[in-house]
Amino acid sequence: MTHTLPGRRLSRAAVGVLAAATLTGLASLPAVAVAAEPDLGIGQLAPITGAQPGSGVDVPFSVLNKGTEEVGKVWVSYTVTSGLAAADSYGNCMYSTESSADEEPEKAVAVCAVDQPLKPGVLYVPEQPIGLKAQDSALYDKVRVSVDSTEPGPSDNGGSDPVPGTGAPLKLVEKGPATDADRASHGEASSSADVTAVNTADFALTGARLKGEVGDKVTASVKFVNDGPAWVYRELGQGAATVDVRIPPGTSVVKAHDFCSPVTKTHYTCGTSQSWVNPGRGETYPFVLRIDKAVEGATGKVSFTGADRPFDKNAANDTADLVVDAGAGTTGGSSTGGSTSGGSSTGGSTTGGSSTAGSTTGGSASGGSTTGGGAAPQTATGGNLAATGSSSSLPLVGASAAALVAGGGIFYAVRRRAAAVK
Repeated sequence: MTHTLPGRRLSRAAVGVLAAATLTGLASLPAVAVAAEPDLGIGQLAPITGAQPGSGVDVPFSVLNKGTEEVGKVWVSYTVTSGLAAADSYGNCMYSTESSADEEPEKAVAVCAVDQPLKPGVLYVPEQPIGLKAQDSALYDKVRVSVDSTEPGPSDNGGSDPVPGTGAPLKLVEKGPATDADRASHGEASSSADVTAVNTADFALTGARLKGEVGDKVTASVKFVNDGPAWVYRELGQGAATVDVRIPPGTSVVKAHDFCSPVTKTHYTCGTSQSWVNPGRGETYPFVLRIDKAVEGATGKVSFTGADRPFDKNAANDTADLVVDAGAGTTGGSSTGGSTSGGSSTGGSTTGGSSTAGSTTGGSASGGSTTGGGAAPQTATGGNLAATGSSSSLPLVGASAAALVAGGGIFYAVRRRAAAVK
């Protein structure tokens, strides 16, 4: 039997006594008053519509001290997306930009130190609404206003260094005692609103015309571009555009762009890298296609799909063709965007007298095509087929039959020898 040492019992008892004494001592200490944290709120911002590019945009807001103590100084900050800019330069504000990150676009930021006390339960508004300007690229933009009792730190996303404003300071004035409705509408320390401008953005598509032979791989580069003048900013997580790509008949997709997903083998939809697209920017979607058979006038289609585009008033460039002109024979060239390069092809081609797509070496079958005796003719579906009536067919068949008989004889001899050993 294992016995517990007496000394261990005494140590545990001593620990229990000391812990009880400590708790008793702590309970007898006088309570220390803890100051209440400031509780500040920004009123819900109302959406702004009908902004005109090049014109001013006023953003009214209100601040409420929901706490029980006066707050001696606050920091009011506001951020805007790239279609908006600060029209007023307040002397107590620092202006900078915040780089795009986490699927959010670049923003302009102003942090204003309002050095005046805010009484509890009183509603405050600026002397004048924040002054912004709608840029030529304005369309779907956002403004966000927040209030803090301590100075906000720099953004983790990086950006430009802060620059002080040069005009009169941003000031808050009392509007009156807060009502229950005011308290309900000032529940958070920040609020955002959409700013919609009267503007257009021309989304355009470009297809491709390619040339090649049956068995070739060709690269079709489908292009989407925003010809402006406005940028387009969708909701977070939603692509700026969705492009529908239908592959020309007689071809198959070897590799699609990473932004493209198959609907069927001949139908793909492609998105964008971000939820916004600036003027003059867009996406290029390369598709590597294999020409499986010659189809006269083989034409695929490229078009927009997905979210509505009420800002796009030019429908003439909303669709494009994807054309493949194919011959009936094989070739040793690979085509990219309709041009032929090098002297070798990565699919169904012949290099130095050998074929690189599923080959046969030394007369043994591997993948259904041949290497080491010249390129095998291609079927309409891109496979290999011996030329019917060709003088080279009979030797090849005879060699295959001989190899089969020889293999069977070897297998039979090995079986007999193994049986004799036993």
